[in-house]
Amino acid sequence: MLAVLPFENLSGDSQQEYFSSGLTEEMITQLGDLEPNRLGVIARTSAMQYKDARKDTRQIGRELGVDYILEGSVRREGDRVRITAQLIQVKDQTHLWAKDYERNLRDILALQSDVASSIAREIKLKLTSEETARLANIPALNPDAYELYLKGRYFWNKRTEDGFIRAIRYFEQATVLDPKYAQPYAGAADAYALLGSIPNLQISREQAMPKAKAAALKALQLNDSLAEAHTSLAFVEMQYEWDWPGSEKEFKRALELNPNYATAHQWYAIWLMAQGRPAEALEEERRAQQADPLSIIIKTDTAQLLIYAGRSDEATVQAQRALEIDPAFPLAHLYLGIAYVEKKDYNAAIAEFQKVLVIDKRDPWALSGLAQTYALVGQRGKSEAILRELLERTKSQEDLTIELARVYAQLGETDRAFAWLEKAYRNRTGGLILLNPVFDFRALHHDPRFADLDRRIGLPFPDDRR
Repeated sequence: MLAVLPFENLSGDSQQEYFSSGLTEEMITQLGDLEPNRLGVIARTSAMQYKDARKDTRQIGRELGVDYILEGSVRREGDRVRITAQLIQVKDQTHLWAKDYERNLRDILALQSDVASSIAREIKLKLTSEETARLANIPALNPDAYELYLKGRYFWNKRTEDGFIRAIRYFEQATVLDPKYAQPYAGAADAYALLGSIPNLQISREQAMPKAKAAALKALQLNDSLAEAHTSLAFVEMQYEWDWPGSEKEFKRALELNPNYATAHQWYAIWLMAQGRPAEALEEERRAQQADPLSIIIKTDTAQLLIYAGRSDEATVQAQRALEIDPAFPLAHLYLGIAYVEKKDYNAAIAEFQKVLVIDKRDPWALSGLAQTYALVGQRGKSEAILRELLERTKSQEDLTIELARVYAQLGETDRAFAWLEKAYRNRTGGLILLNPVFDFRALHHDPRFADLDRRIGLPFPDDRR
């Protein structure tokens, strides 16, 4: 296992952070593609936790469970880039290799390949002739397009609505400058896919998801070996098109190309849970955690899947571990609240949902969870007040269909719950793929309309109805 620590920005300009951050991510990708069955590379999310951390490499190696660490710095002056890199063996702190590079920005991909080749030699990887040729045959690169791509990834990694919009702008500018550059199309696919899977006022789901698919297909037309593009395509086919065989094929192809790609493991785990295979889902999520051990979203997703597998005590532990990384992370509070609902600790659940609303008073998932919990404890008036708020917000075209269906189900208003589920079906709402394991709709499982909805989405029957 290898960790690439954040390259230090020595340019004396904080505006160049996107460049050093992007270079770090690109090195992670390049090294991850070398010989993934023999060399695992820690994902960016975990690596970036050590930016400005001032920890020694022995401690970092222990925390990440890695054998090698690559660290370095980058200095940017106009179109010239100077990089210093060194490879350290964790067990004895040996500096195996160190080198300085200075290149024109146009040659940045060749520079990254040189670093990857040097590390392969030091770790004594046996690269295939195909891998060696890939490192040697570097395509021409428009430096302005590359810079726009790095800016796009910088904002995409913020994982916010505004970040996705800005990322898309940069990715699309990069494709205009260099239409044959595959990575910006893959980046646009990632951004559209995640933007289309959250309630937002920027772009509708029915617009975002087809754009994500088109961008992923274009990326793969240019470079079929991009695990990221296969993963984004799989995500759209799973979450929006409900093409279960097609999406599984794409997930498996992504993991064949890069067995250490954490996001592919993470999203394939959701596929497996949706298809009623909880043990396999949790194993896939374990692999995601191994590739990205400090990722807060993967820890939170693990909590979510443990809840759906009926292991709420373990889910509570996972959500609390996520909150140790960021006490203000809303999704971790949300799933901790849901775990408490499953344990029938309703006061603790209400407290967690309210913590989310302190961070974002409009969070639809927390409002829905709070309304459901109030319904469960007999406080119908409070539940209906939240319901009215959510109904009012649907006038602004937000897709809150499944949140409303959840509240109506807990209030025992079955017909209204199914009416909103039908609207969610027409909107192809992503949450429907986990219709079966969530606690929200268990009261509806024996209604024939639920079986019909399962059939149309392509889901198996829930266990309690077999």
